[in-house]
Amino acid sequence: MEQARRGDAEAFRTLVDRYYRKVYGMTVGMVRNQDDALELTQETFLHLHRALGSFRFSAKFSTWLYRIVTNVCIDHFRRTRRAPQQLPLVSREEDETEPIEWPDPGAEAPDQAAYRLELRGALVWAFDRLSAHHRAVMVLRDVEGLSYEEIAGVMGCSVGTVMSRLHYARKRLQQLLAPYRPAG
Repeated sequence: MEQARRGDAEAFRTLVDRYYRKVYGMTVGMVRNQDDALELTQETFLHLHRALGSFRFSAKFSTWLYRIVTNVCIDHFRRTRRAPQQLPLVSREEDETEPIEWPDPGAEAPDQAAYRLELRGALVWAFDRLSAHHRAVMVLRDVEGLSYEEIAGVMGCSVGTVMSRLHYARKRLQQLLAPYRPAG
């Protein structure tokens, strides 16, 4: 980091290589659109490069970088004022030349597989209805595994605010997903 601050392009490239997958994963989790995520990942590293001089070594670099990512994604939502687009539920396209794969007798029953796919779609739909701040706190906690203190540092708020946002985000998801609760 110190070398990158002094203008060493190779050191900055090393930082990008080291954190690219984490930044991209977080942007995909936030905006749920691969093209936007790629663009926002690049934007994040541009912001990082411009802000190298303002980094204080008293903070963890990853926390500082997550804050930049979060702010870039929230700014994106403000600029576009639209809900994130849904990623395809099936990532692999069918190829007619592939041999037929017979189902495994021990595999999931078709009705269970259909329910799981429907539930996944409902989760995507519900997550997309959360505010940008609620989505950010959930991605940082439940996907990235950051502590409340780390999230507070990333989002520039108190631990209590983080806990509150996380509580209300989870409560909102529960409300939205109530029709999918198992009977009994």
